[in-house]
Amino acid sequence: MKLLFWILGLGAALYVAVCVLLYFQQERLLFFPTKLPADYRFRFNNRFEERWIPMADGTRLHSLLFPADSASKGLIFYLHGNGGALDSWGEVAATYTRLGYSVFLLDYRGYGKSGGRISSQAQLLADVDMAYQQLTHEFPEAQTVLLGYSLGTGPAAWLAARHHPRMLVLQAPYASMRAMARQHYPWVPPFIVRYPLATDEVLPRVSAPIVIYHGDRDEVISPQSTQRLKATLKPRDQFITLPGAGHNDMTDNLVYQQAMRRILTAL
Repeated sequence: MKLLFWILGLGAALYVAVCVLLYFQQERLLFFPTKLPADYRFRFNNRFEERWIPMADGTRLHSLLFPADSASKGLIFYLHGNGGALDSWGEVAATYTRLGYSVFLLDYRGYGKSGGRISSQAQLLADVDMAYQQLTHEFPEAQTVLLGYSLGTGPAAWLAARHHPRMLVLQAPYASMRAMARQHYPWVPPFIVRYPLATDEVLPRVSAPIVIYHGDRDEVISPQSTQRLKATLKPRDQFITLPGAGHNDMTDNLVYQQAMRRILTAL
């Protein structure tokens, strides 16, 4: 009996130790930035300019602005996924600039040329909010489309609930990071997740039109879990399933491009 209690005690201690480790090392599981040297030179086929966005604590975040190929109809404010940096994410801009929209892409703290590191959800949201507000001096909200991909869908949805963009577009969104944790690590208690990013809670507060895209073969964010977001949508919002599409390279998907052309042209 003493051996049984000892084994149970050891198991409980190990479980607590793993949970503590997950709590304090969460950023290593969630964010996979690519760092770029300060003198890195981007090479894109379309025009762009590099910009620096100062945060309240003095940290500077790096961004790229791609002007529209023709007279600008507005701005795509783009929040990318959890891996890479603007050297690769910048490739998506051409899809939207050829439709007459300028594109702004932001590297989060620790990504690309951006300084600092992500240390909390509050900090991450404050950063994207600061960048968004700075862009409103050039691009009115009534002409701004908020677009988030994967990790970026949570902050994009939060921004749309906080402000009044023309539209919110979510590519491969999650209901919440706690829901994701339940999917991949069902033994982790919800309070361990320091980045809940509860998209399902903020979408009902978004007054702008919402368009959600999800591949039916997404191997990272379960299509079934994303279906939960349907219940939060307004009657005229859209949920578009991309047949045969996985999690990555959605912007190159022909069905996605055709749908975005139709939607953005109608704005």
